[in-house]
Amino acid sequence: MNKDEFIKETTLLGIKLTDEEIYKFEEYKELLKEYNKKFNLTSITNDNEIYLKHFYDSLCITKAKELLNASSLFDIGTGAGFPGIPVAIVNKDIKITLVESNKKKCEFLKVVKDSLNLQNVEIINARAEDFAKTNREKFEVATSRAVANLSILLELEFPALSVGGVLIALKSNVQEELENSKSILKELNGTIKNTIEYTLPYEESKRTLLIIQKQLPTNSKYPRQYSQIIKSQKSMKKI
Repeated sequence: MNKDEFIKETTLLGIKLTDEEIYKFEEYKELLKEYNKKFNLTSITNDNEIYLKHFYDSLCITKAKELLNASSLFDIGTGAGFPGIPVAIVNKDIKITLVESNKKKCEFLKVVKDSLNLQNVEIINARAEDFAKTNREKFEVATSRAVANLSILLELEFPALSVGGVLIALKSNVQEELENSKSILKELNGTIKNTIEYTLPYEESKRTLLIIQKQLPTNSKYPRQYSQIIKSQKSMKKI
């Protein structure tokens, strides 16, 4: 997907990019390639693949109508800024909080924020579980891409979601994850609100947006420490 194709396909998503936004995506791409040599941010370094697999795929989160009226979103394990920064570029009215535990990646994110003048972005250098503990019931939308399986993701993100808020998870294969998440989903008072399947253009790989709504406040014992979450996952597999 080259730049012109990216512009065309985002229009089909309902996003009409301005000249300023197109420039910001170009600048983001160049920064990603430059800083990847220092920080090993991504294995995707080809221009066409960056436009398709990072920028376009991130913007597919806008297929979820729950994002339309949201004013706050947090993105855990954002890495080089996906999906948070592409969403921030085209949604200036949404306050985007990027949560990343890797200090060097946070340094890169700060460069991107300043270079693109993204005033709606805040960068937090913290572990996901620590962030959730100090930001309980605060955000309308939570998201992540390629961070952890759904059962782990739910525990890391749900505590910081407000009641009625939604987790929008970008996934490639969801059936097994959904099956393994039934117990924690019930414990955290979550409901599968919608699943949206789509295909990336040009390469035809399948993707799914999982939209999960929080019905009640989260028990204060969640999230547990990450080591405890992983330990419980391994115990579940043995049963």
